[in-house]
Amino acid sequence: MPAFIIIGVVFALVLVFLIRANIQSYRQGQAMKIQSLQIEKQLHELEERNQALLQSNQEKLQLISLVSHDLKGPFNRIFALVQLLTLNPENLSPEQKEYLGKIQQVAADGLAMVRNLLDHRRLEDKGIELHPATFDLSSLISSLVKNYRTIAEKKDIQIIWLPPPPDMIHADRLYVSRIIENLISNAIKFSPEHKTVTVEINPSPDLVEISVADEGPGIGREEQPKLFQRFQRLKARPTGGESSTGLGLFIVKSIVEKMGGQVFCESEPPHGAKFFVRLPRT
Repeated sequence: MPAFIIIGVVFALVLVFLIRANIQSYRQGQAMKIQSLQIEKQLHELEERNQALLQSNQEKLQLISLVSHDLKGPFNRIFALVQLLTLNPENLSPEQKEYLGKIQQVAADGLAMVRNLLDHRRLEDKGIELHPATFDLSSLISSLVKNYRTIAEKKDIQIIWLPPPPDMIHADRLYVSRIIENLISNAIKFSPEHKTVTVEINPSPDLVEISVADEGPGIGREEQPKLFQRFQRLKARPTGGESSTGLGLFIVKSIVEKMGGQVFCESEPPHGAKFFVRLPRT
């Protein structure tokens, strides 16, 4: 066979191969283009769904914030009215005293939940804005203990608090109150009847240590790492049917750390739990 025929056949075969390869490459390119368009469309749809979810979530958070804020007023008024009614207990029958005590406990429980929800919302929105001032910590704790003694009495729980001499610190009074309120409220909430809650101050030149101890079931070591996380539900449950948002200790930790302090817990079940808060004096 002449050489030019062989060369022609080879050339034709190569040409056919190149044409087929080009067609296949074109088809693959078209398929990839279609696939790319489909992926782009799916990404666009996913982004729209994410935006809708974000908007829905934002609306729910705003609704929770508005409802919580609106509920705070009625709970405060109920609590104040019950306190007024109990100023003259000699005019009340034992049954009336019992019902008023239950109303007061429910109002205090609801008010604590609303405050925690508002605090959590505030933390999510803009964090913690501190407004420090100099005040007497001993006097502040005495006032808070007095408020919670009425609630503790409903469960026959005694709050032990021996006020030390005036102890001045420079901090945000409102947030220090929220820390102590959450710790005392938790101690009462998770303590059985006929127990004791002890509140103490251990001062030093540079910092002040506040401790709140209860005689509840305690917190196991395996659960202690979860204590200060939000929405945590531990084995220990409120002993009087009180509600719990799972936010109190998370809020305490957030505030304490913002103030440059520390919070931790010591507990050996079933011998109760003791929470410590260390705050710098300035």
